[in-house]
Amino acid sequence: MPSVDFGWHAPSFPADGSDADTFLAQMHTHLQLMDGHLTSVWVDDHVHPWAMFVARETPATEVVTTLAYFAARYPNYDWGSLVLCQSYRNPALTAKMAASLQWLTGGRYVFGIGAGWLEEEYAAYNWPFPRPAARIRQLEETVEIVKLMWTESPASYEGRHYRVANAYCHPQPNPLPPVMIGGGGEQLTLRVVAKHADWWNLPGGSPERYAHKLGVLRAHCEAVGRDFDEIRKTISLPPIAVHHEEAVALQQLEATPYAQRGGGLAGTPDQVAAQLQEYIDAGVTLFQIRIADFPETAGTELFIQEVLPRFSD
Repeated sequence: MPSVDFGWHAPSFPADGSDADTFLAQMHTHLQLMDGHLTSVWVDDHVHPWAMFVARETPATEVVTTLAYFAARYPNYDWGSLVLCQSYRNPALTAKMAASLQWLTGGRYVFGIGAGWLEEEYAAYNWPFPRPAARIRQLEETVEIVKLMWTESPASYEGRHYRVANAYCHPQPNPLPPVMIGGGGEQLTLRVVAKHADWWNLPGGSPERYAHKLGVLRAHCEAVGRDFDEIRKTISLPPIAVHHEEAVALQQLEATPYAQRGGGLAGTPDQVAAQLQEYIDAGVTLFQIRIADFPETAGTELFIQEVLPRFSD
C-alpha cells in the first residue's frame, strides 16, 4: 500500500470574527501544534472571504505572499497552493512567482493550479470571467507556459489565449515543483490533468465520487498515452470534527461556519479513521484537511494523538 500523508488546509480568513492580528496568531498556534505531525500546508487563492456568512471586510490572505511568509517561518513543512486561479495572474508572472517560491523554500513548493470559479472576485477585481470551457483552455495554456519557462530560456509560446515572447525565468526551479491540477470536470478538466499534472486534487466529495472520478481520469490517461499511476491522487476534505463522543463531534461540525459548504467528517477517532480509510481505499494518498473547531485546538490535538497514528507507516 502506498504511504498516506496529511496536510493542513489553512483557513484564508477568520471564521470567528477575529481581527487580522488575532487571526495571524491563531495560524501560528496551529502551525506550531502540527509541526512534526502533518507534512504540508495548503493555502487558498482568494482575495475575498468566499463564504456567504462572512463580511467582505473580514481580513483575508493572498496566497503567494502568505506561502512565502509562513514557509520561511516553518521549514519542516512542504507548502502548496490549493489552488492558484489561473485567471488572477499573467501566466508568465505565475511561472516566475512559482519558480521563486521553489528556490526560496529550498524545493518545498507544490504548484497547485485550477481554472477558477468565484465570479464575485472576478467582477470585483476586473478580471474577465469567460465560460467554463474557455477557462479550462486557459488553464491548459497556463500550465504549458509555466512548464516551458521552467525549462527553456528564453521561452516563447503562442496560444489561443496567452503568449510569451523571449521570456526569461531565472533561477529556473531545480527540482521542478510538482504540478497539481485541481478540479473534477469529467470532459475537459480531467483530460488536462491526464496530459499535464503530476498530482491531481479533488475539492471534496464522497469516496464513491472520488473513485468514479478516478475511473474517468484513468480513461483520459489511456486516451492520451499517460501512465495513470504516475499521477498522485489528493483530496481537499470539508471540515473534520473529532471527539470522543459522536454526538458532540456532530454538533461541532454543524457549528462550524465551513459546514455551510456541505459534507464533512465527524465522529470518534475510530469513526473518523474509518471514514478516512474509505478514501484511501478509493485511491487517495494525500489529504488536505481542516479541523472543524478552529481556532480552538482541542480537535487538532485529538486528531494528532488518536487519528494520525492509525495511518503511520
